[in-house]
Amino acid sequence: MLEVLRYSWALLLGMLLLMVGNGLQGTLLGVRGAIEGFSATEMSFIMSAYFVGFLGGSRLTPKLIRRVGHVRVFAALGSLISAVLILYAAAPDPWVWTAMRVLIGFCFSGVYVTAESWLNNSASNENRGKALSIYMIVQMAGVVAAQGLMNLADPAGWLLFVIPSVLVSVAFAPILLSVSPAPIFESTKPMTLRQLFDASPLGFVGAFLLGGVFAAQFGMSAVYGTTAGLSVAEISIFVSSIFVGGMILQYPIGWISDRMDRRVLIMALAAFAAVATALPLLIAPGFPVLVGLAFVMGGVSNPLYSLLIAYTNDFLEHDDMAAASGGLIFLNGVGATAGPLIIGWLMDLVGPNGFFGFVSVLFFATAGYAAYRMTQRPTPSAADTVAYAPVVPTASPVAVELAQEYAFEQALEDEEATEPHVDNKSEAP
Repeated sequence: MLEVLRYSWALLLGMLLLMVGNGLQGTLLGVRGAIEGFSATEMSFIMSAYFVGFLGGSRLTPKLIRRVGHVRVFAALGSLISAVLILYAAAPDPWVWTAMRVLIGFCFSGVYVTAESWLNNSASNENRGKALSIYMIVQMAGVVAAQGLMNLADPAGWLLFVIPSVLVSVAFAPILLSVSPAPIFESTKPMTLRQLFDASPLGFVGAFLLGGVFAAQFGMSAVYGTTAGLSVAEISIFVSSIFVGGMILQYPIGWISDRMDRRVLIMALAAFAAVATALPLLIAPGFPVLVGLAFVMGGVSNPLYSLLIAYTNDFLEHDDMAAASGGLIFLNGVGATAGPLIIGWLMDLVGPNGFFGFVSVLFFATAGYAAYRMTQRPTPSAADTVAYAPVVPTASPVAVELAQEYAFEQALEDEEATEPHVDNKSEAP
């Protein structure tokens, strides 16, 4: 771990500051939109726009990198992010914010592709798993820390828009001054969606459904908080709990998943989260209960994403894993784009509980489909499964492929370790 930090501390510090800026702007817009009088439907378009841009950025950034190089792409996208973050307060109009969210989603997606390419280049086979784990923790920690900054100033003013803009600008200094250009990122030829569905129907459907859950968490959680009448401090705690849950439960769930039928675990986790998130529809929960539900929602959905990727890889050859990951990311992005639009409509129709109602339905659908798939395909043998590797939903194809490569290497090492030792020496006469 010390070796990873020695070679990648500047990149990790820069990404931490970037995630603080990104996490702050997402929550701030949800609160400021209510102050400006935007409806839940208008906010849903604004929040959905980020995922539209993010999906486009993951596809187009590799072409930009090949054309002008990592450094120029990184610096240009960073400048645009910093500018957009401060322009939100200057133009509080829902359609202007929607356009800016598309742009900032595109830019952040490109930043992740570039940064993760550098991380991959600086990591060795021996420390690749640790580098990926630290990178994931840094991303989560940045978003959690951002929620505390929400309480530094009045969200109706300018300061909270200035802070993330400054943080993003500062974030690029240690990165650009310390890292060397990474090799050109070559996009893997994507697997068709039909081929992906044939390989793993559960991975296909689950990735799409989880996209809607992630959109609720990352895009509409602050909107829910303002609609439900939570204070700024309570919204900060509520949103933080989502990411804390995702960070804490990744590893124990991953450890369990390598020791049992992953479909059973997917079904059990999704069913548990579905029941938990349905509670606000039946009772009026106090704030501590809401914080607990947020922890469960994030703590289940993040590992589920990694589980679905690992389960899909169980039915693929190693050479096809990278192509399949691109399809899963695309499906997740499509689900994330549609999610806020449906949530906004439901919240306008039935009130704040439309948020939890939508998330609960998606978890129930995931659990139900996992149960159905258990009747359609036998459990893969332990020898055919790959190791679980934690992946955050914001990861670009670079990080997902890095995680898959590490998981594949771990599976090979485990297989070699369990093979019986054969002594070829002949006995003495």
